[in-house]
Amino acid sequence: MSEYHCLVAGLPDISFDVNKLSFTVENFKSEIYPRLTAEDAAKIDLFFYGWDNANIIKILKQGSDAELSRVGKFDAEQIAELIDAAKCGDGCLKPFPSYMYEFLVYYFENEGREDILFEDALAGRYYDYATRCGNSFLESWFTFNRNINNLQVAFLARKYKMNMSECIVGDDETSETIRNSASRDFGLAGTIDYLEQVLRLCESDKLQERERQMDELRWNWLEDNSIFNYFTIERIYV
Repeated sequence: MSEYHCLVAGLPDISFDVNKLSFTVENFKSEIYPRLTAEDAAKIDLFFYGWDNANIIKILKQGSDAELSRVGKFDAEQIAELIDAAKCGDGCLKPFPSYMYEFLVYYFENEGREDILFEDALAGRYYDYATRCGNSFLESWFTFNRNINNLQVAFLARKYKMNMSECIVGDDETSETIRNSASRDFGLAGTIDYLEQVLRLCESDKLQERERQMDELRWNWLEDNSIFNYFTIERIYV
């Protein structure tokens, strides 16, 4: 396992309540990402894939003229090549993760169907891929985020009498439990320690404060679960 003593020592200090950061994700991508080993850079790629997912959806919806985020790992030309490969059934291109190609195949098999929310279909595949990445810290982080997002969506689906089974992403046991439960705690009492905190926040009508506290919950999770990762890729990911 690689350790980055000088790199970590030079990282900017930030706190949850800071109003403005001088160091951006784009700064990270240009200044820190190139200094990582190939193995560790692949772990950071899981972070960048979130923007790639959004870019894929934009191109599918808006075409080649869509305005894309520059933060993702892949540029517009590369994504277009993957889309063409999926259309033709040529197989996944390197270095794309398999879940992107699998989603695109699914998209073209079901293109035009109004009963499918393709953003969720892609998100589900993304989380399933990330939670099986082989790094215990990252697997836990993505599981944590999937659970929080699913609980929020399930709460709103129940509130507005929507079909919950179509809103929950993931094929893991927790996602299935949320998808099929009619109880207030979605059948998860005693299984995840942040359940009541998330449900309590969901019940708040103060949207801005609720989002801030959700962010703080994530921040605290990262702090608590990386406490012994001093100079490793996990610390840089945080």
